[in-house]
Amino acid sequence: MKDIKLFLTDVDGTLTDGGMYYTSTGDTMKKFNTRDGMGLQLLQRAGVKVGIITSETTDIVTRRAEKLGLDFLVQGKRDGGKLAAATEICNTLGITLDQTAYIGDDVNCAELLSNAGTAACPADAMPQVKRIPGIRIMTLKGGEGCVREFINQLLEEE
Repeated sequence: MKDIKLFLTDVDGTLTDGGMYYTSTGDTMKKFNTRDGMGLQLLQRAGVKVGIITSETTDIVTRRAEKLGLDFLVQGKRDGGKLAAATEICNTLGITLDQTAYIGDDVNCAELLSNAGTAACPADAMPQVKRIPGIRIMTLKGGEGCVREFINQLLEEE
């Protein structure tokens, strides 16, 4: 843990169960796990910068990031954009990707997962993600506390 300076997470399928909920008026809803949120705050208290990098662009994620007081929020990153966004954040902080932990669940996360210093995925991640060399596969599913499980592992390694 002492080498981790930045913790990043995906949203859909990681911080959420991957479901997209729509109301009859067209509003979109996502269910977040409060334990994941507390884990991100625990990392911040430990001096680790935390953020979200996601393919979607939604007000819901903006509000969740603001509520948690995250250090970074990057939305709308597809096709290699997640790795580029993480690299840019690392450059801003003066750190390397080796000092970054990332958790994600699908093929659009694979490039960043393959380059992060410490990588993890939810128990229900896509098979291609689970096959990434060195990835930690959590016992919990996306939206069910897998981010907190990963954070707890990192904090216990201090």
